[in-house]
Amino acid sequence: MHEQWDAGEIGCGALIFELRNRMERLQAGDRLEVVSRDPGSPVDLPAWCRMTGHTLVSAEHPVYVIERRPD
Repeated sequence: MHEQWDAGEIGCGALIFELRNRMERLQAGDRLEVVSRDPGSPVDLPAWCRMTGHTLVSAEHPVYVIERRPD
């Protein structure tokens, strides 16, 4: 499955909290396309993926594709 979420200008704390909630609803291997215009996203989203084990498939600001990690 491939879902999309336009996070707009949401900043780091709220962005990560909502991203975590959305990723938990996905199955292993599903992808979430996130559009984030927050200037910290190019650093924050890759770091969050490394810390949580999810795969950052692509990152071309403001569009990021994240694949949910296997359970």
